[in-house]
Amino acid sequence: MDISSFDDLLQAARAQPEPQRLLFVFAGVELPEDSTPAQRERFEAGQGGALVPLMCVDKRPDELASFGALVAESSQFGHDWGMVFAAAMSGTVNRAPTSEDAEEPLQRMVEAIKRGEHGAYIPFNPQGQAVQMG
Repeated sequence: MDISSFDDLLQAARAQPEPQRLLFVFAGVELPEDSTPAQRERFEAGQGGALVPLMCVDKRPDELASFGALVAESSQFGHDWGMVFAAAMSGTVNRAPTSEDAEEPLQRMVEAIKRGEHGAYIPFNPQGQAVQMG
């Protein structure tokens, strides 16, 4: 299934035969202190910058009604974010993954995003549309 929006992600997760847990890392976009004048200009034009993980959360698909619900929950933490990265983990037919099961994978996601290694995750903009990076 082609995932072009957050709704597509929810639909795909709910359609899986094994129970899923969705993992989210919210990232801000910042301009590094050692940036060049050209990089600053691009950043001011809305391009470039460095992704900085701000917060993370895991949810069962049935705990999320929509992208708006996730955005509303994220706003309670007082961080302005520019992108949210998503991944899913599967359970087994008899056992759904728990938040405890998600702790280590979430931390690996945070560390990967810090290193700029985000190819395994689906990035969404603040409007819930999948973003092509690269």
